[in-house]
Amino acid sequence: MLWFSSCGIYSFTGSGTNAKTISIQEFYNNTDLGPANLGQVFTNSLKDYMIQNSNLSVVAENGELQMEGIVTGYQVTQIAPRASGDPTQIDAAASSRLTITVRVTYVNTLDETMSFKDKSFSFYRDFPNELNLPDIEDGLIRQIFEQIILDIFNASIANW
Repeated sequence: MLWFSSCGIYSFTGSGTNAKTISIQEFYNNTDLGPANLGQVFTNSLKDYMIQNSNLSVVAENGELQMEGIVTGYQVTQIAPRASGDPTQIDAAASSRLTITVRVTYVNTLDETMSFKDKSFSFYRDFPNELNLPDIEDGLIRQIFEQIILDIFNASIANW
């Protein structure tokens, strides 16, 4: 097992690149409904993930790997209808779904075939309507961003 990791055949960080640096530009929030700091929160979370889960150094610009993008969607939709049992009442939704979409451009200066432009990543979390969205919004956003960042990492750095 040590021989495989020392030869570079397999990396325990999941990184499928020989790059040493990554630059991540500020992701802009281009949503109408999302919190104003949504892009900044995503950018910081993405940088933290790269630092913690790869051997890459995050640099301000001109990294061997480069990422930039936009938070393009923040949508709350009603799901899971609940019948009231009373034909005179309108049925209500029991749950809502928060969906966030991020569009990413990834440039691998060491291997251009690994690069992609304007690829969208989206994920959601459901929550019961009995809960107030502003009370749980930060936690839902964090959970959604964790999955989106994992998907971005797998599509770019890990090359899955």
